[in-house]
Amino acid sequence: MSDIKVASRYAKALLELAVEKNQLEEVNRDVNQLLEIATENRNIVLLLNSPIINTDKKHNVLKALFEKTGNPITLSFFDIITRKNRANNLVETAKEFKKQYNQHMGIQVAEVTTTFVLTDDLREQFKSIVKEISGLDKIELVEKINKELIGGFVLKVNDKLLDDSISGKLRLLKLEFAQRYFVKMY
Repeated sequence: MSDIKVASRYAKALLELAVEKNQLEEVNRDVNQLLEIATENRNIVLLLNSPIINTDKKHNVLKALFEKTGNPITLSFFDIITRKNRANNLVETAKEFKKQYNQHMGIQVAEVTTTFVLTDDLREQFKSIVKEISGLDKIELVEKINKELIGGFVLKVNDKLLDDSISGKLRLLKLEFAQRYFVKMY
């Protein structure tokens, strides 16, 4: 079975259990913490993915990271995943859990990339655009800064991409010129 299917099934099971036990927010907090740790510390991801490191060590590392603050459901989930030699799917499962959590809660995540830090007014304008596109009221904006855009913005909502950046317009113009045949005039 592919890693994506495994991650999706594990995430669904974790989400359903957390909802059933009325501890969804606590489990979500733990998943966010795992994703944050994985982003900040590449060694944790390498440890979880390593076939050389035994499952006991992986379990002990996860236990040390989450023992004091982790929810019992999350800790049990980590234990099951490591015992089944699926720790290499843990980060991907956490990402999939976030997607399913957002869908369950009716939250639309959108990514906006600009060349500068957004003001509150611009942030609200982007949120209203995302509301219009998605039809959802709860919006979570992920803001990124990319100086290579030159100007404008790129807004990504699910599989829709709204590229109103100068670099994007230049790229389209370059493609248009490449597709046409021009005759040199002397």
